[in-house]
Amino acid sequence: MTGEKSRRAVVLGGSIAGLLASRALSEVYDEVVVVDRDELTDLPENRRGIPQGRHVHGILARGQQILEEYFPGITEELEAAGAVTGDVAGDVRWIMDGVPMSKGHSGLLAVSVSRPTLEARVRHRVRALVNVSFLDRREVVGLRFAPGNQQVTGVRTVDRDRRDGTLDVDADLVVDTMGRGSQVPRWLADHGWPVVQEDRTKVGLTYTTRHYRAGAEPSPGDLSVDVVATPDNPRGAICARIDGERQVVTAYGILGDVPPTDPEGFLDFLKSLSSPEIYEAMVDATPLDAPVSYRFPASLRRRYERMERFPSGLLAMGDAVCSFNPTYGQGMTVAALGSLVLREHAAGDGVPDPAAFFGDLAREAVDEAWRQALSNDLGFPGVEGIRTPEILADQEYVGRVLEAAQRDGAVAAAYARVIGLVDPPEALRAPSVREALGPA
Repeated sequence: MTGEKSRRAVVLGGSIAGLLASRALSEVYDEVVVVDRDELTDLPENRRGIPQGRHVHGILARGQQILEEYFPGITEELEAAGAVTGDVAGDVRWIMDGVPMSKGHSGLLAVSVSRPTLEARVRHRVRALVNVSFLDRREVVGLRFAPGNQQVTGVRTVDRDRRDGTLDVDADLVVDTMGRGSQVPRWLADHGWPVVQEDRTKVGLTYTTRHYRAGAEPSPGDLSVDVVATPDNPRGAICARIDGERQVVTAYGILGDVPPTDPEGFLDFLKSLSSPEIYEAMVDATPLDAPVSYRFPASLRRRYERMERFPSGLLAMGDAVCSFNPTYGQGMTVAALGSLVLREHAAGDGVPDPAAFFGDLAREAVDEAWRQALSNDLGFPGVEGIRTPEILADQEYVGRVLEAAQRDGAVAAAYARVIGLVDPPEALRAPSVREALGPA
């Protein structure tokens, strides 16, 4: 290798998507630099760049599998840090319209852990990679281009606090994982590239969270109780056991229905759900903090795969490409799937072809999760959007699946495997599932 140019990749953003992108790129690039505006430590702390980090988070079963592949033993590390684990269908209590789903055995692991603890453990493992370094407390303010603006050659950064001390970071490849607020589409347009098409589904979601000292209820044998919002009962909440011997309760409403942040109002909201289980457990529980809210106006998908022209040396993944309604818990898992696509396209000596990468990212990481989320969101009459015949047929069939899951644990397990992004949607049309559904 003597005399050959060292190759550097720069990842914009040090959240879960950025960390997994860095892990994937570390297999190919001589140097990977992660740039983030926050101070990145290995402590499980809430940070300014992740305002949603205080709320309940879930990594779906496929995401957990990818984490374990990248970082063998990390599930045991999370358990040692206090994470609670169990079967996705057998140890989670799902309640829809006041009726619990039957328990089944999915064979998939659910890991219930706070976002700060999860991110800290993943960051610790990434930091241990000899060719990965972190450039924190730096804000990315622009892309650098080669003459002619056809190739991205790095980024421009400034000190987060002083807004001076400009530092240019050269790169053979830049990967944007700065989330839905990324300015990369604007920077591309400023350099003469086409506007990135965006699809939005306005859900008007607000969720409010409070932490409690862990108690026996609700449902002492389960790692979480999920009262799911439905068109007939459009309020929901999740109560999950997490690290620190705590329970996190996140209540949510859509289309402007806001769970209150005053303690009494928060409990009243829980009391109004289709099932009283979470309210009854929390009304006498010991709170550890005050309720705090986070607003999510719309699901957002940037259609990079439809762009006819795109500069070389630049890619994007995670929420920078698609930001989902968080009640479905898809974001971190889709980022993990995206990192597998990135790893595949980064292999070899050349720079990844953007068109091929974004096409595969859509097919292999985003499309199915987006389809599920869109179908669910459009099940609420107040959500604007085109309800195609395909979506209506999917909603009708999934409704039948959920009815069957109330009485059949095997159907519940099959459903859990599909929404966990492990099995394809066709698995719900297997003969055994169809037989359990009965006549249409």
